[in-house]
Amino acid sequence: MSFARSRSDDPVGQVLTDATDVLRDDILARAAPSPVILIDGRSGAGKTSLTRLLLERWPLDAAPQLLALDSTYPGWDGLDAAVEDVTHNVLIPHAAGQQGRWRRWDWGAGEYAESHGVDPGLPLVVEGSGILTPASAVLAGVRVWVESPADSRRERALERDGDTYRPHWERWARQEDDHITRDEPAAHATRVFVVP
Repeated sequence: MSFARSRSDDPVGQVLTDATDVLRDDILARAAPSPVILIDGRSGAGKTSLTRLLLERWPLDAAPQLLALDSTYPGWDGLDAAVEDVTHNVLIPHAAGQQGRWRRWDWGAGEYAESHGVDPGLPLVVEGSGILTPASAVLAGVRVWVESPADSRRERALERDGDTYRPHWERWARQEDDHITRDEPAAHATRVFVVP
């Protein structure tokens, strides 16, 4: 199901606010004590901003755990590795009512750092490029694909991360292309939001 708003003084902010309202309703409708929400989209699409708004306006009493894949990608070629690791070590245990674990990637040192536990009794929001796959989709009740035009995405991403990201933009985009072709994330989404 797609959702977008046509005009506003802040069209991106309005779409994200409206999307948050829809997701709050979806989460409440699931009536699950510890729902899993996956938020996927290409770099700069608006995933992190949507996630931040959703967490600020979380509709359930139990506060959610957030896992941002940016903390788990093992370097600039690590999209698939992080998704596989999180699916097997976080999402599958969470669905089985068991504690999961994820490892933080230290971008400065270029190696894994500490690990973090994920409580199966609490809601879980996983946000990041690549997370919505056929394997992960069956483990989450609310699945989001955020779509945005390439020029807008690039401008937002480079404004956010600047020269750190600039030399890796195409390299990362190729991994996203592979994910979209192979996994068809929008087809597995319960919601698709189009951000200007």
